[in-house]
Amino acid sequence: MSARTIGAASKGNPPVSSIAATPSAPSRLPGVLLAFAIAAVAYGLGRLMPLVGGAVWGIVLGIVVRQFAPPGARFLPGIRFASKQVLQWSIVALGFGLSITQVAHTGLESLSVTLATVAAAGLAAWGLGKLLRVDDALKLLIGVGTAICGGSAIAAIVPIVKPDEHDTAFAISTIFLFNLVAVLLFPPLGHWLGLSDLGFGLWAGTAINDTSSVVAAGYTYSHAAGDYATIVKLTRATLIIPISLAIAFVVAWRHKRGGASDFSLAKIFPWFILWFLVASVIRTTGIVPAPALPAIHFIAECLIIVALTAIGLSADLRRMASTGHRPILLGLGVWAAVALTSLLVQHLIGRW
Repeated sequence: MSARTIGAASKGNPPVSSIAATPSAPSRLPGVLLAFAIAAVAYGLGRLMPLVGGAVWGIVLGIVVRQFAPPGARFLPGIRFASKQVLQWSIVALGFGLSITQVAHTGLESLSVTLATVAAAGLAAWGLGKLLRVDDALKLLIGVGTAICGGSAIAAIVPIVKPDEHDTAFAISTIFLFNLVAVLLFPPLGHWLGLSDLGFGLWAGTAINDTSSVVAAGYTYSHAAGDYATIVKLTRATLIIPISLAIAFVVAWRHKRGGASDFSLAKIFPWFILWFLVASVIRTTGIVPAPALPAIHFIAECLIIVALTAIGLSADLRRMASTGHRPILLGLGVWAAVALTSLLVQHLIGRW
């Protein structure tokens, strides 16, 4: 050992050789850049095919890359970061698209239909999921995604429930399938049923999950139906807040009942949902200039595409295939329950 090294050690510093041997924390940059690169392609494809949307393309491309060109170990820290932290950021950014005043006004008009469809989704997911023997995590993801707003709702509860990535990917893919069916089927069905513009807007806004699909179906029917469907859909999205909080408390109660001494509600509490609410309040006060809102919406859309791309990169297609057809049947059953309940409640309250 040289005199310089001995001197450094004598002052309480580790030897130079031991510093060089100490492993550094893995960088998140490669994985994050990979997720962003694939998400950019997904965004472009989503613009070319808006019925599919960038978020679904992101998860599909992520799965394809994972299967045919699996990312190496150096990409994994960044992929995990994007699938969790970026996912939470995207939910907060979505809050800037919701005006509390507008939500309150429309929410009172559509409250009975919205609550009935959410209850129908929950009961159908629980009952059919039990009958089809679908595991609890996937059952919850499909139920909540169908009840509220598809991928965004799933994204909100993933940090709380912590399901396997392939369950998350499967749930989003299943819900997307029936979104696409709804976009094609709802407008002709609405005309056949003789729904008014507001009646169809309420149906589409409460029975179709993804916002882009709601917009596509609504404006295919009529401009007035599209406007109303969009507002109902955004109002319905606010249910992310109470449902996420409720799930967090249930998870905490189960851990406590199971005797987990090191478990804390603060660890799983969805703090990002509170920031989502803060963002909505800021949007309502008018602090954010109106010209900035489209840019914020763009950022939120990009973040959620990046996050879902990362989830796709983490998903195991073989495990998804081994799950079989049961989750798809569950998605079909829950979707049908929501669509029929929306029409039934509208009929009972005289809206149709």
